[in-house]
Amino acid sequence: MTGPEMVSLAELGALAPEGDFELSPTASGPLDGLSFAIKDLFDVAGRVTGCGNPDWRRTHGPAREHAAVVARLLAAGARAIGKTITDELAFSLNGQNFHYGTPRNAAAPERIPGGSSAGSASAVGGGACDFALGTDTGGSVRIPAALNGICGIRPSHDAVNEAGCMTLAESFDTVGWFARDASLLRRVGEVLLPPDREAEAPFGEVYVASDAWALSGPEVAAALAPARDRAVAAIGPARAVTLATDCGGLAAWRQTFRFLQMREIWAALGDWVMTTRPTFGPEIAERFALSRETAAKPMGDESAQREGIAARLDDMLAAGGILLIPTAAEIAPLKTMSAADSAGYRDRTLSLTCIAGLARLPQVTLPAGRVQGAPVGLSLIARNGRDRALLALAERLAPIIAG
Repeated sequence: MTGPEMVSLAELGALAPEGDFELSPTASGPLDGLSFAIKDLFDVAGRVTGCGNPDWRRTHGPAREHAAVVARLLAAGARAIGKTITDELAFSLNGQNFHYGTPRNAAAPERIPGGSSAGSASAVGGGACDFALGTDTGGSVRIPAALNGICGIRPSHDAVNEAGCMTLAESFDTVGWFARDASLLRRVGEVLLPPDREAEAPFGEVYVASDAWALSGPEVAAALAPARDRAVAAIGPARAVTLATDCGGLAAWRQTFRFLQMREIWAALGDWVMTTRPTFGPEIAERFALSRETAAKPMGDESAQREGIAARLDDMLAAGGILLIPTAAEIAPLKTMSAADSAGYRDRTLSLTCIAGLARLPQVTLPAGRVQGAPVGLSLIARNGRDRALLALAERLAPIIAG
């Protein structure tokens, strides 16, 4: 979309506190005439970055300059329309902020939007802007993109400049973005991403991970199967694989991810938590308490496990391979789900999203069907450093996957 927005961030419940502002482009460029929203983890000069928590806002001063990606997008001709709500300190996948509310799921209003980049996903899905910035540590772009029926990317780790963005878990954090179509997703990538690795084989074979697909509920798997089969036919031969062999399955990968992530979270934010004693929503408070406990435990072989996973996936994808998985195991849960259901949803979700996170790989999710009226997403994962090629492939496949 171009021109004036038809829906505002406030109407979608996606507007962050003090996020109602506009930033004009600083130059003309490839994104001329387009608008974007900014997750409230990124600095905007002269404004406090709130990170979804009133005590964080209270204890931090205004930013001196724009985050690197914000400045780059403005220099490419895009216009910022304001800041969007995030889960508290980006430590959730639900999009339900205890202090500021729940942005609207653009495709299924009675269901959660997914987090922690909930406001940005709602802004794009709801038509408030053309594209939006998010962050993805454990799935915080991929999941809300899938649940809102839009496109999203988690780039290769360290591919996009993170200066001016709050740190959650440094070795997992990435800067991602949303768009309603894969063409614009790619165009934004041309502005933010470095050149791809050189001399890489063209994409020509698809790995269909049986253990990842087994996590999907029957309805989700059935809805995604036609899109998966069309993608396979468009790329090349399919190879059935089991990713987490001889190590306890993807649940064990999830545990490795959570152990390493929580240690990093406490290293980054523990001093502030202990000094400030902030008010958190119940689930966020519980996660920070668990992070503190985890950080006090001695390191085992989790780092070695992670490097083994990364090496396995790099070897698999090195000769033009694409890994095809469901983005989320379920459709967006209802906003009224119980705490127990929320924990189960999180575990099943992280069992899928930890794959790219542990291996530092780029992942694009595309809309690929509906179940009970709610969207489901199909994900393409490529070798580290092949972000631009992956976005080009996603652009080519998007109409094929949509049928």
